[in-house]
Amino acid sequence: MKPEPSDTATHPEQIDRDAYEPAYAQLANILRRQIAEGAFRPGDQLPSEAQLCRTYGISPMTVRRSINLLSDQGVVSTAQGKGTFVKPLELGTAVFDLHELQALFQEGVDTAVKLLEVRVVSADERTARKLDIAEGANTIYIRRLLTRAGQPIFYHRAYLVYDPTRPIVEAEMDVTSLHGLFSNAVNHSLKRGELTIEATLMNEEEANILQARLPTAAFYLEHLFYDFAERPLSWGWFVFPSNQLRFATQIGIQEGKKDE
Repeated sequence: MKPEPSDTATHPEQIDRDAYEPAYAQLANILRRQIAEGAFRPGDQLPSEAQLCRTYGISPMTVRRSINLLSDQGVVSTAQGKGTFVKPLELGTAVFDLHELQALFQEGVDTAVKLLEVRVVSADERTARKLDIAEGANTIYIRRLLTRAGQPIFYHRAYLVYDPTRPIVEAEMDVTSLHGLFSNAVNHSLKRGELTIEATLMNEEEANILQARLPTAAFYLEHLFYDFAERPLSWGWFVFPSNQLRFATQIGIQEGKKDE
């Protein structure tokens, strides 16, 4: 049975025409709050464009902008000739971020990066395939360890294309380059990257460096970075003990969310 509409729906909020926030954004926030409070449930149809125009004293164009905004945000869906409906909760749309990693590099956090090894090595078949270079070509192999309060957090290994004309090698050897991987810092050599996370067990070398006992579960965060010519620059992976990395996100409509 469809629930009775709340007081919010019966006595709607009004559009403040003197506010800095545009009318379409105000309406989008009003409808989102009503959805969050249960006035409209997943699958329910929102009031028609004409009804919203009458209720809030706004133009059809303003209503359409509001609905388009909510649609872009995944809150509602529209069906031609039928109306606008509240989207059901879809677990498949959940998006996880890497804020926990970014937090390691915030001001005041007692973290340090130790460069364990830098040397030139010949690319094996897998490395050559990842970096799109000839097997046996020179690459820069880097190993490093990040610690927090003296305790190991993750172990990083990477292969870089050997090219003295590109500054990526110097940037990667600089410990601040790790900050750039998990923040909004701009690395002018990198255009884009591909990240893959998988659960695995540490090998003996990884367990020794991370001071863990075997067998120990871990997350591998594999990365492949490209330059602006769409050429691979570096390939490698971060190894995290399973207790050092946790993924969390929120799905559904959150009351109080504001539009840009």
